[in-house]
Amino acid sequence: MTKTDEVTLYTDGASRGNPGEAAWAYVIVRDGSVVAGRSGYIGTATNNVAEYHAVINGLDAAREFTRDRLEVRSDSELVVRQLTGRYRITKEHLADLAEEVRRRMRHFAEVGFESVPREHPCIQVADRLCNETLDAKRRGRR
Repeated sequence: MTKTDEVTLYTDGASRGNPGEAAWAYVIVRDGSVVAGRSGYIGTATNNVAEYHAVINGLDAAREFTRDRLEVRSDSELVVRQLTGRYRITKEHLADLAEEVRRRMRHFAEVGFESVPREHPCIQVADRLCNETLDAKRRGRR
């Protein structure tokens, strides 16, 4: 794969309260340009659950852009370290979500995970998408 074939998935999850109203978001970058982004509402969940949902939904969407190497970047060190085996997964509900991630990883030749700071511009976009989703849900309830 050449440098111009690079596809990167940036993910973020948000929870207002822990647990609380939660949302996930992803941004897909190919050849240095944003080619997709989406967010969704989960309901009441923890931030870690929201982070996993962001990876799951992002992997589903990334299949449209590559079946080769995919780099997944998240500001959640916990999720990255659990998915790379650096941390054990001790909570059953997170283990179930990690298994969902692993099932989706099979659609790619290779998937790498990297933890990036929340200040990363693409993480900021995903964070904004999460907050817009949560704000819209809150407005819809009034």
